[in-house]
Amino acid sequence: MNAIKAFFSNMKRRNLYFLIACVVVLLITQSIAVTLGFIFLFGTPLFFMKELPLYASTGERIWQYTYLTICTFIFVFLITPILVIVPLSFNVEPYFTFTEGMMSFDPSAYSLRWYKDIVYNGMTNPEATEGWWADMWNNAQWIRAARNSFFIAICSTILATTLGTLAALGLSQPNMPYRSLITSLLISPMIVPLVIMATGMFFFYSDVGLSGTYLGIILAHTTLGVPFVIITVTATLTGFDRSLIRASQNMGANGLTTFRKVIMPLILPGMISGALFAFITSLDEVVAVIFLADVEQRTIPRQMFSGIKEQISPTILAVATLLVIMSIGLLTIVEMLRRRSERMRGLAPA
Repeated sequence: MNAIKAFFSNMKRRNLYFLIACVVVLLITQSIAVTLGFIFLFGTPLFFMKELPLYASTGERIWQYTYLTICTFIFVFLITPILVIVPLSFNVEPYFTFTEGMMSFDPSAYSLRWYKDIVYNGMTNPEATEGWWADMWNNAQWIRAARNSFFIAICSTILATTLGTLAALGLSQPNMPYRSLITSLLISPMIVPLVIMATGMFFFYSDVGLSGTYLGIILAHTTLGVPFVIITVTATLTGFDRSLIRASQNMGANGLTTFRKVIMPLILPGMISGALFAFITSLDEVVAVIFLADVEQRTIPRQMFSGIKEQISPTILAVATLLVIMSIGLLTIVEMLRRRSERMRGLAPA
């Protein structure tokens, strides 16, 4: 009895009220799923809610909790469509809906067949023991699309990172004329609707013979990726001590040595972050590929678009799940690089 009294005395009043609310919801709905949803939607803001000072009014406390609740609802609204595809990609049935077996967590309702289909779909003889790798590499539709996507993304990322870094260095010069105008032109691919960009690229590349080629798609994706590199590198150059460049030149270093030994180590986090954004942009882009690509240049997004139109298969969900996991990993790296850059520039504690 004393232990129970000690538990409730040490529990914060807001947590006690929330526990009572959860019990009430469970008694009214008689549903564990609804209660868990209630705990997630309203308990998450409570978990991240910081302690307000003692002089805070009741209205301020209510508003803080309301604000966090609204943010939680927005987060759930944005992230739910992405999370839904993950369990659906393990559906044993060829449907885009949750079956009764999945809802009851029956193990037989889940399968890896659609992940295996990524490798087997299009192969001449999936059961062969000899020549299996060559058959998969050349004939499997999703493997060919992944091969094209990564080749185009890597090439366009290298070009976008090089051109974007050079542009950011030039725009960071204090005596750069028409800096705002040039910056607006360089980042315009982020603002102009992609359909308009793709249409213009199609007519221009058709005239110069680049439509339906790997080079044309690489240049198109480079155009879309350069703005991300410019923005991230320019942000890294903010507060850059230009006296370091003069000191390097006074020591006899040429421009290339100064860039490699002084400038690049400081802007490297921004370069890598911009490169990752350019890579993700190229990997997910589909509009320009629809306009410019031929059958040989079909990428993963183009294959997914065709799959939705021609045959509805949960293989698309399996591929989407893998892309989501990859994007989360890349964005995690970007965030780590951003924090490292802030520490290097003294904007955050080490």
